[in-house]
Amino acid sequence: MLSEHMSVPAITQEVMIGSIILQVLLAVVVFTRRTWRSYPAFSAYVFFSVFESVFISILRYRGIRYFYPFFVCEAISIVLGLAVVREIFTNLFSPHPALRKLATVTFRVAVVALVVLACAVFYAESGNALGFAKGIMLAEEAARIVELGVIMFLFLSSSAFGLHWRQNEFGIALGLGTCAAVELFNVTLIPHVSKEAAQIFSLVRSLCFDLSLFIWMGYLLVPERATSSAEIPRQDQLEQWNEAVMELISR
Repeated sequence: MLSEHMSVPAITQEVMIGSIILQVLLAVVVFTRRTWRSYPAFSAYVFFSVFESVFISILRYRGIRYFYPFFVCEAISIVLGLAVVREIFTNLFSPHPALRKLATVTFRVAVVALVVLACAVFYAESGNALGFAKGIMLAEEAARIVELGVIMFLFLSSSAFGLHWRQNEFGIALGLGTCAAVELFNVTLIPHVSKEAAQIFSLVRSLCFDLSLFIWMGYLLVPERATSSAEIPRQDQLEQWNEAVMELISR
């Protein structure tokens, strides 16, 4: 049995403080390594994550109600997460303009659909606070499913795309996939479990987020290994896909 000073909420609070420190360190790495040049969406995701954590912590410390600020920040984080997934595919498909355009259009449609879904739920709940939160959570659940499904597809087809584990895109996708899986579990199951179970999962959620931060920092700090000839994607197959998409677009 945990003592009063070693309760789950107390440990979670300490882990969250550690998470803010790790997020600041990651932001410093992104800035000093000039990661925003190659991965602007991921860099924006990291910087906004720091802002959100610090901003919400200040409001909580001062005893200010942060219901709306929290869910607004969550909505922005959802869009940025989808933008990161789009950015990964854009970089991988850079030699194939038709596939890159298809990925761009697909994620734009996904973002618009999620916004419409959230607004519809909010309107159905007569615009009250619970309706606003429900709309954001429903949009987050759908977004996490999209993120996780696309990232799983990326990993399963990594050989065709020429993606290897020492590549930055792989590390970004791995860290984001870890976050997406935990957040999906959070928004779908937490409302249906006991208070004690929710507290334990909140701790696990914070630890998993820290794991993602370590993954991202590790990939950004360790030099990216060049792709060997054995890892070059099947260019003929990718080119066939690109030509097929190009024909559909030109119709």
